[in-house]
This record gives sequence, structure tokens and C-alpha cells, in this order.
Amino acid sequence: MPTVDARPGPFAFDPDTTALLVIDMQRDFLLPGGFGESLGNDVAELRRTIGPLTALISAWRTAGLPIIHTREGHLPDLSDCPPAKLRRGPMIGQKGTFGRILIRGEYGHDIIDELRPEPGEVVIDKPGKGAFYATELSATLEKLGTRQLVVTGVTTEVCVHTTVREANDRGFECLVLADCVGSYFPEFQQAGLEMIAAQGGIFGWVAESPALLKEIAR
Repeated sequence: MPTVDARPGPFAFDPDTTALLVIDMQRDFLLPGGFGESLGNDVAELRRTIGPLTALISAWRTAGLPIIHTREGHLPDLSDCPPAKLRRGPMIGQKGTFGRILIRGEYGHDIIDELRPEPGEVVIDKPGKGAFYATELSATLEKLGTRQLVVTGVTTEVCVHTTVREANDRGFECLVLADCVGSYFPEFQQAGLEMIAAQGGIFGWVAESPALLKEIAR
């Protein structure tokens, strides 16, 4: 069985029951001039993931393994946006550089061109931080026979962490790739990854993508 050098220990996975999850690599979050940058964030901290993710997705596709993309966003009338979330994020639904912010169907809501899903790849729209809440992700993974997830995307301490915790509670084993997840805040990136692998892997495993690429190529 392929085994990746990871923390807190080796991560063995069965390609037949493993899916790649790419979380929220959206223009609103990653493009200069977009929503993320308008909040005073340095989007370069997220964009550093694009190169490693491009290589990983290419190898994953070549191997014929399943890829699931997610996008955080809401219906145009905001009926699926929890009131507390809207109170904390009053810019949601407002006009931004790339259309209405975090609204499905707007240019900024979609995935960046470099990582555009190919036909047949699953794209899940989610109204919350976690990819399981109010989505078809659980049913999709059950249909695929998935038991292990390789988790990538943004941001490490918010949507990635929430999804990994949700997955852990549902019995999935998660491998988080440090160079394929990103945060606007370097200190959150470091702490987020340490929390995942702490206490013998309380939420999962952490590795670098080259270690996984080596196993995929075997």
C-alpha cells in the first residue's frame, strides 16, 4: 500500500478509496484586488499554493483518481446565509471588484483559472465554512466508496480546519498537505497544521505534496 512520509507518522492510503479535496480556491479569496485583499490581507500567502496544487491535481488526474472541488458562497437572495454569518460579514452580497461578493454565479465566486475543474469533476457549493454542512459531500463520498481524504485549499485555519474536523468525526482519515493549504496569516498556518497532527494525529496527518507525488508516480 502506498505510504507517505508524514507527521505524526507514516500515512498509508488505498488509491481506490481515497479522494482529493480542493477547498475554496476561488477568485474572491486569491485574486489581487478581490474580496480577500480588500480586507487588508496579503493574497500572496494564499497564491503560493497554486504551483504545488497544479502539480498535484495534474498527477491525480493522470492516475484517474477522484477530485472534489468546493466553493464557499450563497444564493443571490442570501436565503442560505446564516444571519450570524451575515452580521459578521456585512460585505457578503455587496458589489466587489469581481461581482457580488461570495454569491454563486458571480465571477469572483468561481475557482481560479489555474485550477479550473475538468468535466466530470465534482464541484460542491457550500454555505458554511465546513464542506459537509448543508451540502451533498457525504453522499458523494459514500457513492465513491471514499474512506480517506487528501485535503488542500484555503484557508488553513478556517475552511480547511473545519472540514478536516467534520471529516474526522465522520470516520475519514485525512492527509493535509502543508504546501497546498494556505492562510493569510503565517502564524495561523503554522498553528493550524500543528493542531491537526498533535497528540498522535488527533485530526489527521500532515505532509508535503512531493512525498505524495512520489507515491502516486509509483
